[in-house]
Amino acid sequence: MEGILRSKASLKTLATDLICDVTGGFLSALGTQMFSAPNRIAPGGVSGIAIIVNYLTGVPISLLVLTLNLPLLTLAYYFLGRRYFAKTVRSVLIVTFMLELVALLNIRYEGDVILAALYGGVLGGFGAALIFMRGSTTGGTDILAHLIQRKIRTAPVGKLLFILDGLVLLFAAIVYRNIETVLFAMVSIFARTRIIDSTLYGLDMGKVLLIVTQAHDAVAARIIEETARGCTFLEGTGAYTYQERMVLLCAVRKNQVYQVQKIVLDLDPGAFIMAMEANEIIGKGFKMQT
Repeated sequence: MEGILRSKASLKTLATDLICDVTGGFLSALGTQMFSAPNRIAPGGVSGIAIIVNYLTGVPISLLVLTLNLPLLTLAYYFLGRRYFAKTVRSVLIVTFMLELVALLNIRYEGDVILAALYGGVLGGFGAALIFMRGSTTGGTDILAHLIQRKIRTAPVGKLLFILDGLVLLFAAIVYRNIETVLFAMVSIFARTRIIDSTLYGLDMGKVLLIVTQAHDAVAARIIEETARGCTFLEGTGAYTYQERMVLLCAVRKNQVYQVQKIVLDLDPGAFIMAMEANEIIGKGFKMQT
């Protein structure tokens, strides 16, 4: 009976993952193929590089996105774990399919460029947020940033992504020979980032999680392994039951909250989780005091 329940729960999780991947992939593809590419807006990341190369060569954006992701996915397999690799491969394949589908539908907006930048960023943000909710990514510079952070623990992922996107914008400026294209791309990146933040986690710098669970050892081990975040055990006593138990204290980036929550509830569905806003986190892996 327990095995059947676990199987049903796994199927439900997989179905939810696929729905979010398909919906998020379609929205992201719509933002790229309908708004960004027709208006020569390269909003950073692998999709931005694909838009620029498509402009130069005519090679389909979907094929370029898949090709550019292949070496990064290989690195993810060896350095970021099989679970991260499997989810990211699924998301990348779905996004690639959606890019080709939207291209075949030939839905293009070639009007006001500022509207194209905004709507491209908003659709891309909503699409990415749905995929991030399920603990996956669309590959590209997300993988590269996490790989760099594995080597340089104090380097924030957000700043790494900003630097990588900046390099793509520089590439776009050279290719298009038009500074306005870069400015519109910055608008698109800003809109995408704000939509992701507001959809998933708000605009705070991070979250502090207090986790009350009987599986504290297993939960802490998976959090450390899968998110590269540390945990602290706090001794606690329930005021109602007077039972002694461990409480986990964990500070995470806002884009890791869903992932940690899923880890906890997978191991202990009866766990109690409190997520508190942290306007500033100083220490290793976050902001370093100067």
